[in-house]
Amino acid sequence: MTIETKLPFDKEYVASFSKEKDEPAWFTELRLQALEKAEQLPMPKPDKTKIDKWNFTQFKHHVVSSNRYESLNELPEQLKILIDVDKESKNLYIQRNNTPAYLSLSPELQEKGVIFTDIFTAIQQHSELVQKYFMKDGVKVDEHRLTAIHAALVNGGSFLYVPKNVELTAPIQAVYMIDNKEATIFNHVIVVAEDNSSVTYVENYVSTVEAEDAVVNIVSEVFANANAKVQYGAVDSLATGMTTYVNRRGVAGRDARIEWALGLMNDGDTVSDNTTNLVGDGSYGDTKTVVVGKGEQTQNFTTTIIHHGKNSEGYILKHGVMKDSASSIFNGIGKIEHGASKSNAEQESRVLMLSEKARGDANPILLIDEDDVTAGHAASVGRVDPVQLYYLMSRGIEKSEAERLIIKGFLAPVVNELPIEGVKKQLIEVIERKVK
Repeated sequence: MTIETKLPFDKEYVASFSKEKDEPAWFTELRLQALEKAEQLPMPKPDKTKIDKWNFTQFKHHVVSSNRYESLNELPEQLKILIDVDKESKNLYIQRNNTPAYLSLSPELQEKGVIFTDIFTAIQQHSELVQKYFMKDGVKVDEHRLTAIHAALVNGGSFLYVPKNVELTAPIQAVYMIDNKEATIFNHVIVVAEDNSSVTYVENYVSTVEAEDAVVNIVSEVFANANAKVQYGAVDSLATGMTTYVNRRGVAGRDARIEWALGLMNDGDTVSDNTTNLVGDGSYGDTKTVVVGKGEQTQNFTTTIIHHGKNSEGYILKHGVMKDSASSIFNGIGKIEHGASKSNAEQESRVLMLSEKARGDANPILLIDEDDVTAGHAASVGRVDPVQLYYLMSRGIEKSEAERLIIKGFLAPVVNELPIEGVKKQLIEVIERKVK
């Protein structure tokens, strides 16, 4: 039986919602056109994963309003461990369900022209800047039904803009908390680093309640212009009962760098698409991803780096751990377009299975349309190395603790890349909870 994909809202509702948010005419029109396209476009077809029975459109509420936080001391403990409450983090945005609940940006960054705010404030106050980047050169509205639905129903997210020649030394952090079991998330995140700038952005998706047929549709667009650098860290920890589609995409200009460190720890069914377009000559992309699956969840993770510019470099590293009856597909795609001479595409995918019923499928793919390039891949799917296990147990460590240490070391290459200690600690705690 196929889940109904007809949207529960019509164009009158979308137009009314846009008016309520005081959005400019161009954004209202974009929403309405996207809604019309959503009825016609097909669903995405992730490789080796059937999602026709997954719920991406049926939900009770488009928006759940929540109270704001006047101080970080009001935060629940699950959020306090992510940030430095004592120092009252200066560059922080917190969204509670669909409500912008807390925002702080240091005066120093404001004076330099840095913009960091919720997506609706950005659309209102920086309309032309948002219009320049929103679903044009990154994720397109009409790619498939889920991107069109996202554009029509955006109800949260953030906007980060770093002007030319501004280098940020401290991370910018966004926390998206869900504490209502009926909350629906259509988050849109835009990160822009202009020429010769640099920024580290870290986000957390945190659920404090078990959901009931909740829908999560996330799109992130990252733009690193000439000689800019963006480090993007994320820990997704959404609860069971949440069906998640997440599309994170980057566009790197000449000599620009985009580095991803992603901890994908959702407990519900998930489809993840992470693509980096190396458009400029000398551009660089690096994607590190860790995944832990448990229970009966089904997940599909596709990581793609596309080389358009000459002398571009792309690296993909994916480590996954599957337990119980969980199953995951890990697709890694390195594509070198014609003309991208002297480019280098490398990838590695490793999957550990901790039980007989767990399934992990690692698929390295190289698509090469140019002669003068280098490329390589490695992939493995198996169980905990018995030699490593024997070595640790021979030192007096119990089997369960030895397995935990091996798994921790297996996932460390990504965990260690996260630049905020609280976020790193959270990821470690989530990993240990899921593999316990």
